[in-house]
Amino acid sequence: MLSRTFGTLTAAIVLGTTLLGAHTMTHAAVTITPMKGAQALQLESKWDKIFPQSSKVEHHKVTFKNRYGITLAGDLYVPKSIKDGAKLPAIAVAGAFGAVKEQSSGLYAQTLAERGFVTLAFDPSYVGESGGEPRNMASPEINTEDYSAAVDYLGLQNFVNREQIGILGICGLGGMALNAAVSDTRIKAVATSTMYDMTRVMANGYEINMKQNAQGGYDRAQPQTDAAARYQTKVQLNNGRWEAAQNGYATLSPANNLDPAKDITADTPKFIAEYANFYRTKRGFHPRAVNSSPQGSWATTVPLAFINMPILQRASELRAPALVVHGEKAHSRYFSEDAYQSLGSQDKELYIVPGANHTDLYDNTTGKIPFDKFEQFFKKHLK
Repeated sequence: MLSRTFGTLTAAIVLGTTLLGAHTMTHAAVTITPMKGAQALQLESKWDKIFPQSSKVEHHKVTFKNRYGITLAGDLYVPKSIKDGAKLPAIAVAGAFGAVKEQSSGLYAQTLAERGFVTLAFDPSYVGESGGEPRNMASPEINTEDYSAAVDYLGLQNFVNREQIGILGICGLGGMALNAAVSDTRIKAVATSTMYDMTRVMANGYEINMKQNAQGGYDRAQPQTDAAARYQTKVQLNNGRWEAAQNGYATLSPANNLDPAKDITADTPKFIAEYANFYRTKRGFHPRAVNSSPQGSWATTVPLAFINMPILQRASELRAPALVVHGEKAHSRYFSEDAYQSLGSQDKELYIVPGANHTDLYDNTTGKIPFDKFEQFFKKHLK
């Protein structure tokens, strides 16, 4: 998620080679059932993640369809220790916003599979290897639906207990995960990591001072954007629809993914530099990620629905247990703190990781990502 300007609104938002047909795949104790109607996608067959492949987990490239008819691509991770006839708890994982399943979501999914869960890391609609036209589009409704479609897919597998399915969202897909758990009563537990509410940040801009305080955190401030500024933003975005419509709504915003070797200065907010140092370096770069490519950017019409359709208005009606994880030093911490307060779950926890910034929870497995906490949470509630 890198800084990007849509008119007057500044918000941080951030080919395959193998044809995968709709055939049943069998390996060891697992027979994978395809979803009817999913289109064949061109999927990369070689391991191209930013993290090493585990020897404890079977990995399968899969496709499934959401209720809007968009075919999604996923990486299914199954513990090698699974026994014939066993039905395991399962977790669907996605995020960050503008990232792909070969980055953080895949790392989370593979690690949780090592700990006994069937996991599915997937690319949301319109990005990565998933289908959907035009490309680099996003929607608060469709991206919420993508989680429910992942639950559908997992529940069709005969080695998954469909009464024990949870979801996990990272960064901007964290807000979507909470929204999905409010809507979809089949989701028995929901966790978020370094969460963003993308509808809130696109409508309000940041609600923090852009520079860190003496303690290394970020002080709360008034939203950057008010109703008058939002109106002017909508005027610009909607006037731009004429050109976008002529181009099949495929027109992209100007690319603004910062190069950490050239574009970072003393005046660059530290968290913007942190994004660049993840997505634009060997640490987290992936060519299919919107946030990684020098030309990467979102379609110009993306902010319209996000500005106008807040995703967590029914948060107080959430009944599923919730674990909300965030870094102590993250600029985005206020999203998790406020979401936690709004959740109606009787069993909920806000867990702050000492010393962690926002991107530490993308890939820092040496003391920052609290995988033990996630494991304990899901084992407690997916049973």
